[in-house]
Amino acid sequence: MSTSSPFLSILIILILTPPLSSSPPPTTCIIGTGIAGASVAHFLRRNSHTGPIHIFDRSDVVGGRMATVTIAGDTFEAGASILHPKNYHAVNFTKMLNLEVKNDESDESVSLGIWNGSGFVFKTIEWNSRFSWFRSILGFVNSVRMLVRYGVSLFKMNRFVEVTVDSFLKYYQASESRPIFETVEEMLEWAGLYNLTTRTLHEELIDAGLSSLLIQELATVITRINYGQSVSISGLAGAVSLAGSGGGLWAVEGGNWQMAAGLINRSDVALHMSEEIESISYVGSAYELNSTRGNSYKCDVTVVATPLDELNISFNPKISIPDRKLQHTHATFIRGLWNPAYFGLNHLSDIPELVGTIENSDLPFTCISILKKHSEKDMTYKMFSRQPMTDVLLDQIFSVRNETIRINWGAYPHYHSPEKFAPFMLDGIHLYYVNAFENAASTMETSAVAAENIARLIMSRSSNKPPSISSDYATSGSIRSE
Repeated sequence: MSTSSPFLSILIILILTPPLSSSPPPTTCIIGTGIAGASVAHFLRRNSHTGPIHIFDRSDVVGGRMATVTIAGDTFEAGASILHPKNYHAVNFTKMLNLEVKNDESDESVSLGIWNGSGFVFKTIEWNSRFSWFRSILGFVNSVRMLVRYGVSLFKMNRFVEVTVDSFLKYYQASESRPIFETVEEMLEWAGLYNLTTRTLHEELIDAGLSSLLIQELATVITRINYGQSVSISGLAGAVSLAGSGGGLWAVEGGNWQMAAGLINRSDVALHMSEEIESISYVGSAYELNSTRGNSYKCDVTVVATPLDELNISFNPKISIPDRKLQHTHATFIRGLWNPAYFGLNHLSDIPELVGTIENSDLPFTCISILKKHSEKDMTYKMFSRQPMTDVLLDQIFSVRNETIRINWGAYPHYHSPEKFAPFMLDGIHLYYVNAFENAASTMETSAVAAENIARLIMSRSSNKPPSISSDYATSGSIRSE
C-alpha cells in the first residue's frame, strides 16, 4: 500500500503541469506626432494599454500642423492657432500638463475691415485709448453698427453655431453612455451632425434665415480666414469655422505644439523623429513598417494619425479611401509696415488691424492681421492666401519689409458636400486612420475627439470588451489663465 501523502501528489502534479501561456501585450505603432497621434497614445495609456508604443514622424519637430514661427525674437503661431472655450480635451490637456494659457482677450477690441478689392464695404471704428471704459463704449458702438448692417441675422448665426456646438458636446459624455464608433458616419449620426455634412454652409445658413448680405460678407470672411474656403464648404465644417470667431478663444503660451509634446512625454513611448514610414504590410498576424532609414518594425496595431492625401506610403494589401484634396494655405509673416495707398487710404491708422476679404478670385489674399505693434512704424503681420505671395505683390501691400517668412501648409481638406469619409479601420483588422474624421471638420479638438474614439476602438477590438475611461475630465466652464 502506498504511503504517499495527498499533499505530495498535488505537488507532483503542479510541477509536471506546464504553465498557461500568456501572450505579451500588443505593440502599437503610430504615424504622426501632431495632436491626433499624441492623443491616441495618451488615450491608449488611459485605457490601461501596457504594450510598447512607437511614434514616427518624418519631421524633426513634434506637433504636426501645430507649429510656431520666430521673427526678430518674437514667437507666433504659424499653424493651428486658436482653441474654443468648449474644446474640453484641449482644456484638460493644458491643465494636466501645467501649460500656461494665453487668452485672446484683445480680439474684442481688434478693428475689423471687410475688403472687396476696391474698398472696405464695412469697417469698425478704431480709437486707441488706455481707458477700459472708453474701449467698452467703443465696442458697444461697433456692435450697434454691425447690428444695423446685418440685423437679426447676427443672432440667427449665433444660434446656428450654438446648436451645432451643443450637439458636438455629446462626445464628452461618460464612456458608459457613449458608444464606440467603427465609422465616421456612425459617429456623426449619433451626435446629430451627419446631415450637416450633406449640404453646404450656404444652404444651411439660408435655411436658418440669415440674410444674403451677412452670408456674402461676414460669414464668408470667417470661412476664408479659418479654412481658406468659401461658404460652399460643407455645413459642419462651416459651423465649426463660425464657432472659431466667437469670444473666449485661447491658445497655449509659447505654442500649441506643447500639448502634443507633453502628451507624448507622459505616454511612455519610443519616439522616432526624422523617420518617414514608406510602407506598411500585413505579414502573418502583424504589420511590418519599413522606413526611409532602412529600418523595419513589427507592430500588432498600426495607427495612421496624419493625412494620407499627400503621403507616399505603400500599403500591402492595398487600401481604398475616397479621393480627397488638401486645401493649401500659404501663411506669410512680415516684419515691416503696410502701405495705406494699396487700400486707397491716406493714413496707416485708417487700416483696420484685421482685414478680411469677400469671395473674389481677383483678391490675392484671404486675410491680413497685425500680430504685434512694436512701434508706430514697425509691426509684425500674418497674411493667409491660397497662392504664394510674390515679392512684387508684397511690395505693393507693404511699404517696408524687414523680414519675410513663408510657410505652405497642407492645412485641411478641401470641403464640399456631400462629404465622403474614409473608414476608421483601413483593413478591417488593426490598421486605423484617425484623420478620416477630418472630412467632417478639421481642428485640434476634433482630432483629439477622433483619437479618443480610435483608442477605445483599438482596446475593445483587442480585448473583445469595451474599455472604461475614468470620466474625470471637466466638461463645463472655460479655461482661464491664473
